[in-house]
Amino acid sequence: MKPSDQRVTVFARIREALKRPAPQRHNGHVDYDMAHQSAGNTPPATEAFRAWLPPVGPTLDEQIALFAQNSVNLKTDFRVVGSAEALQELTALAKAGNWKHVATHRHPIAQLLAEKLGLPCLITDPGYVTAQLEQCDAAITGCDALIAQTGSVLVTTHSAGGRALSVLPPHHIVIVRREQVVPDLATALQLARKLYAAKWPSFLSFITGPSRTGDIERILVLGAHGPKKLTIFLLP
Repeated sequence: MKPSDQRVTVFARIREALKRPAPQRHNGHVDYDMAHQSAGNTPPATEAFRAWLPPVGPTLDEQIALFAQNSVNLKTDFRVVGSAEALQELTALAKAGNWKHVATHRHPIAQLLAEKLGLPCLITDPGYVTAQLEQCDAAITGCDALIAQTGSVLVTTHSAGGRALSVLPPHHIVIVRREQVVPDLATALQLARKLYAAKWPSFLSFITGPSRTGDIERILVLGAHGPKKLTIFLLP
């Protein structure tokens, strides 16, 4: 899509959005989403606004294909691998990147893969020295979900080993299962509410491709504010 076409699309969405008043979420400390749910109505922050975002196919295979397509545009390295292939793929990445140290957290697959690399491995859950994490060439984490609609990864302190693990090392590797793929942002937010409504994590973020900026003369630079590389392993 040409930049001029993108501008037309963005302004059209803004004009459409301005036709409908936003819910007053904090007026009198009322949670309007919960009020709508109690009344049996659709929460305004999900279904009512879903039509404004790009459409997503109804099947899981279609959603994975869309995520893969978005990954190409975002410069995300998205790989659909079998459980037995994951270690081979990860080992190849470590060799190509000349990794010396890796970091991970207590995730049943991410920790197993990281430790099988045979490199010094920092586990962040018990606490760590920041300088040690800064020395790590890659971080291997889990996540809460992949969002097909935007090519994003939903992570929290719980699913990604804290705040810094997915941000500080220059290469972030995400381990995820097929059943964690969701169609759109509305579904991802509903999932987060289901998982954490009783106790929200201190950190929740959508990672959409590797870190980037175009602030200087509109030249795209990767790795400006976080990982320069993002690799996602989709396991069965």
